[in-house]
Amino acid sequence: MEDFSIIILFLFVLFLLLGTGVWVGLALMGVAWVGMELFTSRPVGDVMITTIWTASSSWTLTALPLFIWMGEILYRTRLSEDMFKGLAPWMAGLPGGLVHTNIVGCTVFAAVSGSSAATLTTVGKMSIPELRRREYPEPMIIGTLAGAATLGLMIPPSLTLIVYGVTINESISKLFFAGILPGLVLASMFMAYVAISSRVSKKWNPAQEPPMTLGQRIANSRFLLPVICLIMVVIGSMYLGYATATEAAAFGVIGGLVLAASQGSLTWQTFTESLMGATRTSAMIALILAGAAFLSLSMGFTGLPRGLADLIAQWELSKFQLLMVLLVFYIVLGMFLDGISSVVLTMAVVEPMVRQAGIDLIWFGIFIVVVVEMAQITPPIGFNLFVLQGMTNHEMGFIARAAFPMFLIMVVMVFVLILFPEIATWLPENLRQAPGGG
Repeated sequence: MEDFSIIILFLFVLFLLLGTGVWVGLALMGVAWVGMELFTSRPVGDVMITTIWTASSSWTLTALPLFIWMGEILYRTRLSEDMFKGLAPWMAGLPGGLVHTNIVGCTVFAAVSGSSAATLTTVGKMSIPELRRREYPEPMIIGTLAGAATLGLMIPPSLTLIVYGVTINESISKLFFAGILPGLVLASMFMAYVAISSRVSKKWNPAQEPPMTLGQRIANSRFLLPVICLIMVVIGSMYLGYATATEAAAFGVIGGLVLAASQGSLTWQTFTESLMGATRTSAMIALILAGAAFLSLSMGFTGLPRGLADLIAQWELSKFQLLMVLLVFYIVLGMFLDGISSVVLTMAVVEPMVRQAGIDLIWFGIFIVVVVEMAQITPPIGFNLFVLQGMTNHEMGFIARAAFPMFLIMVVMVFVLILFPEIATWLPENLRQAPGGG
């Protein structure tokens, strides 16, 4: 009963601060401050300074701003235009036609970005006008883009997986490789939905693409070479054991700068804009992580994480039942918080439960990412929905309805992961990891 009183107190303070417009990171620190004042006699200021410094000085965390910077650089290149030129000839002949370029384009860009918003904006700014011009169904254009853009959270380099790995002190490289196969499976499920929908629905009547020979298709594929080379450098260096995630991120930034320069997109203005954009995003995430670290310490003094873990253990839930409880919990939480905030805010409580249940933490990281992906397209705070609203000028209700089938596919993906956990665990168990693993 005492544990629930503490939870209610913490939640009250948290939502009070968030409701007044305080940044998430500062709100977490505020809740932690209240907890420290009430449940320990230690000097709060000294503890907060030490905890924030420790959380912010992690070498593993260095990968985060580097991958964000790489995504910002590529966002300002002609990458999306070139990807569409390279993908369109191969996608046109599939059931559903060029709508597949949304999914495949997001999958490809996710492998060099790590951010859902960057993936959505980069692919969407080129594909939306092209698909509209060819009269593809608007709900399908919007829905596939909203859903496929969330692959930026799973396919490495994933910012959410970096944050998760730092939070639970797990290998970032292993988490990255755990996300590859599930990301490809989820992308395949999106494409299967498009193919089936195009056969069943009577609203599909797009303009037909002129036929292209195999030689013309291969010639157009040259537009994909730059991004494929960059993916091979970033992912390949980790897979072959030549680089840790942080070192691969540095290679990615260099590769992104070279790609931008070769396209003529690298000016002093785009360089400074990409650097400032990466700095703002990195600072926001770092503040959230610092606040979460302080909150975790504060909650440790209350005994709340262990108490809740023991309480759930008394319920004698099976692994499946625990995962279903966490699935619903994160879906609800994701309606009000972004993915990274959801992860760092809850790990102090959830991690002991998961460990006690004997659930593999690498696999659980992918489970968390799939559920957090859902949060990107669930109202009222689904971030991808807001980005799409700004890009398309549609009402939020229309965008949410268009994205709902993708939400259901992600729910199915959760059960696929539960039934076939090897999808997430096979690569990490067999990869050749670089020394240090971070």
